[in-house]
Amino acid sequence: MEARTAELLRLRQAVRSGPGAHATEAQHARGKMTVYERMELLFDEGTFVEIEGLRRHRAVGFGLEDRRPHTDGVVIGWGRIHGRTVFAFGHDFRIFGGSLGESHAEKIHKIMDMAEAAGAPLVSLNDGAGARIQEGVSALAGYGGIFRRNVRASGVIPQISVMLGPCAGGATYSPALTDFVFMVRGISQMFITGPDVVEAVTGERVTQEELGGADLHAAVSGAAAFAYDDEASCLEDVRYLISLLPANNRELPPAAEPAVDLGTPDEDLLRLVPADPNQPYDMREVIARLVDDGEVLEVHERWAPNLLCVLARIDGQTVGVVANQPRHLAGVLDIEASQKGASFIQICDAFNIPLVTLVDVPGFLPGTDQESGGIIRHGAKMLYAYCNATVPRVQVILRKAYGGAYIVMDSRSIGCDLSYAWPTNEIAVMGAEGAVNVIHRRAVAAADDPEAARRELTEEYKEALMHPYYAAERGLVDDVIDPRTTRAVLAEALRVLRTKQEQLVPRKHGNPPM
Repeated sequence: MEARTAELLRLRQAVRSGPGAHATEAQHARGKMTVYERMELLFDEGTFVEIEGLRRHRAVGFGLEDRRPHTDGVVIGWGRIHGRTVFAFGHDFRIFGGSLGESHAEKIHKIMDMAEAAGAPLVSLNDGAGARIQEGVSALAGYGGIFRRNVRASGVIPQISVMLGPCAGGATYSPALTDFVFMVRGISQMFITGPDVVEAVTGERVTQEELGGADLHAAVSGAAAFAYDDEASCLEDVRYLISLLPANNRELPPAAEPAVDLGTPDEDLLRLVPADPNQPYDMREVIARLVDDGEVLEVHERWAPNLLCVLARIDGQTVGVVANQPRHLAGVLDIEASQKGASFIQICDAFNIPLVTLVDVPGFLPGTDQESGGIIRHGAKMLYAYCNATVPRVQVILRKAYGGAYIVMDSRSIGCDLSYAWPTNEIAVMGAEGAVNVIHRRAVAAADDPEAARRELTEEYKEALMHPYYAAERGLVDDVIDPRTTRAVLAEALRVLRTKQEQLVPRKHGNPPM
């Protein structure tokens, strides 16, 4: 028995070592960790449990029968992150380049099924070369099984994709189906067709980074929610994200220690937000004053920067904050901002995360590019997501809220539970100057002094329809609050709404704009 046990220990050590020291050195030379090093960083120390580590492929031909390494290029198992169970799989690039064959896929299917059955998050550490060509259609079918499970688990358990190597062709669709995608600059890429194919078809020469690197997907395509300079900081934020999320859609997010300073008025909020509706400011600074310890995890920080989507805590409870950013395009809604907001709202709603919406929006971005690009269809995505959300929803209008964009930013009319406004709010169909140009165009043109007449009529319009209490008088705002008390007001509103229960009309599914 001792001899057999010693043999088993040697075998397990050999499995962790991969094909040999040269393969590990080559992985490190690329600036990448091995899959086991990544698992150690992802999970609490000493908690990772691997299963099917001795699995081998059954394929024959093309030299595969002589190369049957253990794990078949993918490591699966579970561990704990901040004490909570999380499942994971990770490609081992040292074995067949992490490519997916039949046995490889079956291992992934198994761990995905286990995660769904256990009601626990699933993290994928992606570092593979795509389908294993030598195994033909069996490899392709393996991807189909992964995609089907991604969709089945969508909105049931959090699914997080961490890109730590190449991802090409059909393999890119699994990360695209998950809730959050992390990338690391210089080592991870995602593209449907590689640089060689692009050059052959279009004549365009591009590098892998230019075609599908972390910066492109984080800032341009929106395919990546987060981008980092190194694996360690990337995996640390994966751990932080999981600490903010529930294990599944039947649980509430884990709570932290409640805040103790909620009753203290925050004078800085008066300084941060100018009264002039045309003067820009950084909404991130406002959010930092409203959430616990100023700690936030911003989703899609560099994509569609005119809308901020942030996970944080208020009074110890996880919240999702959606906010216009006046520093970029004056905080307007456009195609990309609508897509970004809709996706974030749906994720928060799926995982029981209350929504706080901070409004300072001049409208939708005008222009032929926006209209021909489908701003109506894409703007409807965000509207649909809010209307469909059943989690607690609180709106705060800081300054301007004009037109259809006011409605879309979780107004009372589309179902927010509580709406508050600062005394600097301006809620109207459009700005006063634009309204006067429409309503009083002829009167202004006929006046002896058109500019003076325009100014007088503009002030009259503001006093009649845009004063700070107009919406509150009509029940469209629940209260006009002292900005300094916003944090305490939000905490109390979320406390009261914590037990909210709302049932949608029974249906197979809605038909959201695509």
